[in-house]
Amino acid sequence: MLTFKNYNIADWFSFYRIAAAPILLVLIWLDFRLVFTCFLLISYLTDAIDGFLARKLKITSPRGSQLDSFGDQITLIIGLMGLSYFETAFIKTNLLLILLAFIPYIIQMLIAYFKYGKATAFHTYLAKLSAVLQSVFILWSLFFIPEYVLFYIMIIIGVLETIEEITLIFMYKNWASDVKGIYWALRDKRRLKKRTH
Repeated sequence: MLTFKNYNIADWFSFYRIAAAPILLVLIWLDFRLVFTCFLLISYLTDAIDGFLARKLKITSPRGSQLDSFGDQITLIIGLMGLSYFETAFIKTNLLLILLAFIPYIIQMLIAYFKYGKATAFHTYLAKLSAVLQSVFILWSLFFIPEYVLFYIMIIIGVLETIEEITLIFMYKNWASDVKGIYWALRDKRRLKKRTH
């Protein structure tokens, strides 16, 4: 049985993002746009901090990667909910394009759960770039107004990242974390070993 002592400092930053989700939902419900955006910014910053600490202190682990991914997904969903609430007109105007980008992501999640029984945690370079663009776009939209150039770039990178994630799922027979991308996956001994069994 796991105790709190089994978790490291990077894990606790991930826990913060998960714990902050209900608070962020309440702020949306209360219509506190600026306060919500500031707290959302803190959640995004903890994502950058926990990844940096995990690499710097060499405390990366499959459990930590999965926890980080779950925290990321929760934060993204809450961010999108806030954007939908506070920028309803923008969402309605671009709903078709948003759905075209979001549906492949849902498909990727379903494939991962069907194959591995849990979400992926590849943490590719493209996934990190996509996450940064998503957070910048959401925060910019909430602090100011939605910027279409940034929106289109975010959509394109997001779709490319989803395609890469789906490709990696088919490349890895068993769940794997911290894969930099397809190029690195081709040389990954974990993938090669599992293919020979």
